[in-house]
Amino acid sequence: MRRLVYFAAAKRDLVAILAHIARASGSVAVGQSFVGELRSRCRDLAAKPGVLGRARPELGLDIRSIAHNGYVIFFRYRDDLFEVVNILEGHRDIETFFGHR
Repeated sequence: MRRLVYFAAAKRDLVAILAHIARASGSVAVGQSFVGELRSRCRDLAAKPGVLGRARPELGLDIRSIAHNGYVIFFRYRDDLFEVVNILEGHRDIETFFGHR
């Protein structure tokens, strides 16, 4: 099993997602539940053998992605690590976002 690591940007993304969903739904619990789903998906990805997700060479070296309920988890494998780089809404202009890093 790989060790799961969240980049600071991914942690900020999770906070923003929680706030957005809590505002939209009127419930902090709904936001927390969805962020819990995202974290669980990341844990599952880290635990699975092999290389998963779609390669995204246009976004950066070794970046891969996988969708989860309207959001996209961007990650990479580094030796025994599973690094979550960002978690973004699927409708965003992803290439522009990664180009402005």
